[in-house]
Amino acid sequence: MWKPEHRRAGLRNALRYPSDVADEEWALVAPLIPPAKRGGRRREIDVREVLNAIFYVLSTGCQWKALPKDLPPKSTAHAYFTLWDWDGTLERIHHALYIQTREREVAVILLVAVRCLRPLAARFWPMVSWFTLAPSTSAAGSDCRLRLQW
Repeated sequence: MWKPEHRRAGLRNALRYPSDVADEEWALVAPLIPPAKRGGRRREIDVREVLNAIFYVLSTGCQWKALPKDLPPKSTAHAYFTLWDWDGTLERIHHALYIQTREREVAVILLVAVRCLRPLAARFWPMVSWFTLAPSTSAAGSDCRLRLQW
């Protein structure tokens, strides 16, 4: 069941665009972005803004030339997009954000399941006073099937 605190966590109204990276997401993603190459000019562009531009294009489906003016230039955003696509950075970012979202969803589902199933367990199995629901883990560690522990 969605409660107000869950809805607040899912809202992205405080961001400039719904596709922008939130602070907690940036803290998770920032270590995954490779540093600037050695021996050249220093990186002057804000990498978070570049990621915001890439996410804007991917979420809206607009053309690169239609990026809003408050995001980095299209040539910069597209260059980082092709580089990060080539070296696997975008895939690592996607995986990290996907795992974070899945863990948050599983936590909400588990909370709802425990609240709903506890009265049923007490009704149908009076000798069982409590039980827990725990996510089962596979070798990959991302399997989200539920396992009843009595």
